[in-house]
Amino acid sequence: MTETIHTAATPDAEPTFEALGLSPELLHAIEEIGWESPTPVQAECFPLAVAGKDLIVQSRTGTGKTAAFGMPIVDRLVDATPGVQALILAPTRELALQSAREVGRLAAHKNVRTTAVYGGAPMDKQVRELAEGAQIVSGTPGRVLDHLRRGTLDASGLKVLVLDEADEMLSMGFAKELHAILDLLPTNRQTLLFSATVDGPIQRVGERHMHDPVLVELSGDAVGALTIHHFVYMVSGKARWKDLVKILEVEDPESAIIFCNTKAETERVTAQLQQAGFQADWLNGDLPQREREKKMARTRAGELRYLVATDVAARGIDISHLTHVINYGLPEHIEQYIHRTGRTGRAGRTGTAISLVAPTEIGQLYYLRLQYKIFPTERSLPSEREEETRREMDRVELLRAATKRSSELDRAVARRLLTHPDADRVVAGLIGLFFGNADEASVDEEAAAARRERPAPPVERPAKADVDAPATGAPRRGAAQRSRREGRKQEEQRNRDGDRDSDEREAAARDQVKLYVSIGKKDGVRVGELNRFFCEEGGLDRDEVGRIRIRDRHSFVFVPRAKEAEVVAATSGKSIGDREVTVERAKG
Repeated sequence: MTETIHTAATPDAEPTFEALGLSPELLHAIEEIGWESPTPVQAECFPLAVAGKDLIVQSRTGTGKTAAFGMPIVDRLVDATPGVQALILAPTRELALQSAREVGRLAAHKNVRTTAVYGGAPMDKQVRELAEGAQIVSGTPGRVLDHLRRGTLDASGLKVLVLDEADEMLSMGFAKELHAILDLLPTNRQTLLFSATVDGPIQRVGERHMHDPVLVELSGDAVGALTIHHFVYMVSGKARWKDLVKILEVEDPESAIIFCNTKAETERVTAQLQQAGFQADWLNGDLPQREREKKMARTRAGELRYLVATDVAARGIDISHLTHVINYGLPEHIEQYIHRTGRTGRAGRTGTAISLVAPTEIGQLYYLRLQYKIFPTERSLPSEREEETRREMDRVELLRAATKRSSELDRAVARRLLTHPDADRVVAGLIGLFFGNADEASVDEEAAAARRERPAPPVERPAKADVDAPATGAPRRGAAQRSRREGRKQEEQRNRDGDRDSDEREAAARDQVKLYVSIGKKDGVRVGELNRFFCEEGGLDRDEVGRIRIRDRHSFVFVPRAKEAEVVAATSGKSIGDREVTVERAKG
């Protein structure tokens, strides 16, 4: 390599698109997209690329790298002559589609066309679009190689090749296909290689297939560290999911991807989080594309706060409001840590990366520090006293949310009460009336659920040119609504299935049965109301009403097995508020 350029993640003076010397057509397209200023990697790469330099760019996901190669391609490196002039290789279908779409947006006012070629899609449509003279092609290695060997992709006029997420392509086993493609392309082409890490395999690609490439390093040796805060929690490795729940309680992320190392782990962790009351769902390679799109639509709509995913399933997706990345376990290949954590702290935002590290993973943590100069801050799991404080605050928040309306007289009485010598006893009594002396675990569960089920923030359009956009567009409104309804039904079913085993054990231990009640959160019912209902209408003593679980559209209440028949007869058909309820033995 003849030259190395180190670029700070946040430049001293913010550049402008006009200062890069872009054409009026490209400036018009950028204005329509809504970007205000180029990111550092875009500002650094544009002049080098239009000068014809081969580039190796060390840049993590979310720094605007798609526009970093898309702008020079659209503005200077291709023209209106029909035929493939630019080829973009990406490791996944989602990323190939994303690049094609974003480069197409940049070319909106240029007389050039973009198409995507990838596996799993009809070949004839791709052949037709190539034959019609598309100048820019974005594709996956397997399908591009197939087109080259069939002769349906004529690369004789190729001017520029882009290798996007090159380290991912190599780690996913595409080395053979990649080298085969490179051997079939013209040798006098320009090559732009983008990678989150630049190690031995990447350097060998540069030495073998590139012409005196310039190395552009974003943020120097600390890959992605300037906009991301890295933390680790040391855990035992046993009942790791319980430690994860404690961490989520403490950190309380607005939205997060939780990375697992296996498919089975994603589904198991999701079930445990859902049982604990969190809005979570899973993504792995076994999920059909249609279901994947439904879950992503729910995430972008702010209906899911947590996605539990494998590395493969998360490739090519983007959630612009993602505040946290959580490693349920450190990845087997530590360079994958860079790709995982690069999904937060994007486009100038700050993000948080959290890792659960067991004793067997200490070596990987040391390697992360040595190889990538990332030094996560160690945090401790919450103590019992800290967890008790959190439970108290959850109850305070539940009380606050339930008492938003009050008269001036009520507030005057409250002020006088606060100065009364028996204030603690009176307020405690009022709180007891509110919760109906319900089982403490039931009250804690309701109070925690109010916080855990807080929706993720709505997706905001970034001002900077963060072009690593969602891999799939938002569905039509009707489709999105159907997706949300179906998602809620599936989540309710999973909650019921997840609770069943623990409920059966609890009921057996206390000689109780679990009753189904046809009223839930959507109806505004609270633990205290159900407790009073079963005492007043069902004839139970307060200490006979057991655990109460409130779900969206129904609830479960534990009652003594010996009194099941009389409680059901006394309560079913009665009303809670203005709603008549059905009470019966819970199924399963």
